Amino acid sequence: MRKLDRAALWSLERYAEERPAFRARVLAHKRARRVRLGPHATLLFEDFLTMHYQVQEMLRAERIFERAEIEAEIAAYNPLIPDGANWKATLMFEYQDADERRRALAGMAGIEHRVWAEVAGRERLFAAANDDMERSTEDKTAAVHFLRFELGPDRVGALRAGADLALGIDHDALPCRVDVGDDVRAALLRDLD
Repeated sequence: MRKLDRAALWSLERYAEERPAFRARVLAHKRARRVRLGPHATLLFEDFLTMHYQVQEMLRAERIFERAEIEAEIAAYNPLIPDGANWKATLMFEYQDADERRRALAGMAGIEHRVWAEVAGRERLFAAANDDMERSTEDKTAAVHFLRFELGPDRVGALRAGADLALGIDHDALPCRVDVGDDVRAALLRDLD
């Protein structure tokens, strides 16, 4: 899979011109990469385009234009682009009320290690969480985690042959199972090229 480099990025001035159309394109793209896991959890499957947008937005927000700082942003976000044999996703726990969010996260310690993908006929595959750094404590989980699903050739082959896909959480605080629809499944299959 293609990774970000400085040549793929626009200057701040050029991005200001491109941003409205690029943003609309990325938001449409993300719709087929988002899976709701119950009322408060969402998986957003990342790829080159979502990370390109994220880096451009970071450069814009922080007014970053120095080469070393741009390279640092690229290095921070490139690991979130799948490499053709896996999926990378951002897991977000979303609550409107801050107090409710704090209470809920306190009851979800370890939930990021209980998110799974299931290719029909195969054992559930639990995602690796937060390869870059631990985001939780014994007492609570964080509101955002970065997950990696290492599929292996058997699951990839089954998906390419049309096997169904489900995603879910196996944790008492937020158990769920979601059958993945055709649009999301097609987007995720493209990540396995």
